[in-house]
Amino acid sequence: MHSRLHAHIGTLRQLEILLAVYEHDGITAASEALHLTQPTVSAQVKKLTNAIGTPLYNQVGRKLIFTDAGLATVATARKVLDQFAQLDMQLADLRGLKSGTLKLAVVTTSKYFIPHLLGPFCKRYPDVDIQLKVGNRRQILERLLEGSDDFYVISHPPEDTKLEKIELLPNPLVAISAGKHSLSQRKHISITDLCNERFLMREAGSGTRYAIEEFLRKKQIELHSNMTIESNEAIKHAVMSGLGVSILSAHTLAFGGKAGLSVLNVESLPIATHWYFVWQREKPLSLITEAFLNHVKDEGKSNLLRELQRMGVPWQ
Repeated sequence: MHSRLHAHIGTLRQLEILLAVYEHDGITAASEALHLTQPTVSAQVKKLTNAIGTPLYNQVGRKLIFTDAGLATVATARKVLDQFAQLDMQLADLRGLKSGTLKLAVVTTSKYFIPHLLGPFCKRYPDVDIQLKVGNRRQILERLLEGSDDFYVISHPPEDTKLEKIELLPNPLVAISAGKHSLSQRKHISITDLCNERFLMREAGSGTRYAIEEFLRKKQIELHSNMTIESNEAIKHAVMSGLGVSILSAHTLAFGGKAGLSVLNVESLPIATHWYFVWQREKPLSLITEAFLNHVKDEGKSNLLRELQRMGVPWQ
């Protein structure tokens, strides 16, 4: 017996709008992302809510707290829309076209080199629509577990038999200070001396923070962070301003610039971590996603390694 819920649950457009409200955490941001007016978004969500017959979220201050019914509807909306995206790509495959949508979700620091990975591919396949999501490690892990995207770039991926991964790039983490900081004049610095300085740290959920905390735990050193900042660029400017020292990915300096900063010679550093290219084993590959995977395995990875060598990113 078939469920008749689909007969009154709303249109695909309403599901798409609800998903945008959830992913962008609000009506305003969702309307901007969808290029719709706020009243239109609100009206469509209200129609969907009325059709389902129970609230999908509650407004608490400026934050939307989704109900269990809302989360279940979001999960279903994602599956339904993903199936239509798969159908679109399958039809393109049948027509022999290399077109469609490629969905990538990457951790914040990898945004410095991802354009170098995408550039040659987009030139080869100009009709491909690229959807790129950027977030910290915790946010990208959530998307990975939900299967929201085709591929993910992340450090410290979970050990999961349902995932495929390839090592993409080394991601050395280096200590930095302002160019005029007293530590910048020293040739040898202990990790204890570094941690005794005012230290600026990325937010909880960041892959950089995760790696630093694991490194210090193994060294049995306790770090008292004086400031938490949710941006690599903001940390760099705070360090330049003399607010403290930090540990950041060498990619942040190589691609984002390091004027006014000194890379410190600290014992046991850089912290050796890696970027991984990850995807769900059970998710079928279309012609375009398979083409991108082959691009990454073949020329994409080697091109990135050459670019890092050219820019002087340390390997150990």
